[in-house]
Order: sequence, then structure tokens, then C-alpha cells
Amino acid sequence: MSSTLATPDGADPVFEGVYGPFTITATDRREVLGYRLALTAVALGQLALLAQWRQLGPELLWPWLLVMAAGLGLALRWIHIYLRPLHRALQLFWLAGCLGGVLLALRAGPGQMLPALAQQPLWILAVGPFFAALAGIGFKEFFCFQRPEAIGVTLLLPLALLGRLAGVLSPATTASLLAAEALLLLVLCLRKFPMPAAADVGDKSVFAHLEQQRRGLSQPVEAP
Repeated sequence: MSSTLATPDGADPVFEGVYGPFTITATDRREVLGYRLALTAVALGQLALLAQWRQLGPELLWPWLLVMAAGLGLALRWIHIYLRPLHRALQLFWLAGCLGGVLLALRAGPGQMLPALAQQPLWILAVGPFFAALAGIGFKEFFCFQRPEAIGVTLLLPLALLGRLAGVLSPATTASLLAAEALLLLVLCLRKFPMPAAADVGDKSVFAHLEQQRRGLSQPVEAP
């Protein structure tokens, strides 16, 4: 993280970035909190879904799917990623996975979405992009913070879904791997809350520099 410059009491903190100073504003702090809460909602929704499926059956699981879809969508809205194409790609994966989930709901019915996925693994191709976006967040978190739970999220999701798609994992084993991934995601989220907002924002001077390059500007874009 870039070094902090001296600021007056009560003022937004100023950091020295690679391409110049920048400020962490109240808006930045709200976005970071929103990102952390949204990602936590994904973890809790996934854990609740798996627990309810195990204890009560699949009929009323769709509200948890909505929680997961909304949570991941908001997390991808507020996440800070330097490379805009990568950010847009993760958002497109989320959208494609959500549309695949809608198609599955229309074909199998909301109460039978999870049994259809378990019994007909080809449906994983429809909803898989959603989990690819979630794995992408896990990779970003590991790349930035080297948290072991983040790499667990990144690896367990494709292992579970591709293993089931290939027919080498049973539905029970797949569910166990997804439960482990959801627990690791929750640990990741809980460990993020004590971190300063600046850690998730990153170097805003880099964002400004990349935006300048994208626009082809000769004058630097000021990092707020």
C-alpha cells in the first residue's frame, strides 16, 4: 500500500501513490463497506442454502439464490480492480450465470433447481459463469492480500463444479466441497472488516493513470 501523507485532523487521509497523491474519501469507504457486506451475503446465502437443502429439502431454496445473485452483483459493482476489461468480464460472467439460473428455473421450476443441477450436470454450463465470477473475486483477493482462504475459494469452486460436470464427483462430494468453499469465503469476509478501507480501494493514482491512457489524454487525470 502506498505511504500516508500528513493530513489535518478530521480530513480524509491522503496517500502517495505510484502516479501521485490521492485521497480516500467517504464515498470510497461506503463502497468498501458495501463490497464487504455484499460478499458476506454471498457466503451466508450459500451456507444457508446448503444447510437448508440438507435438512429440509430443495423446495424453498430459491430465496437464497436471490441473495447470492444480488450479493455478488453488488460486490462486483463496488469492487476495485485496476484492469477495467477484467472487471467487465467478471460482471458479464455474473450476468450470464444469472440468466442461466433463470433459464433453469423456467425449465425445472424454482423448487427443483438444485435437484436438476445434481441430476443433470450439463446445467452447470448454464450457471457456471456465476461461480466463475465468484472464483475471480477469490483470485483477486489472494493476489492482493495472499490470504490462504482466498485461494481455497478460487480452487474449490472449479474443482467442485468441473468435477461434477465430468462425472468424477458425486452430488454429495460436490456439495461438501461447495460447503468448504462457502466457509472459506465467510472467513475471508470476516477477516476483511478490520482492514482499513484503503486496502480494498488500492492505489487510486493507478486508476487515474489507466483512465488517462484509455482516453488517450495528454494531461494527467487527477486521482480524487
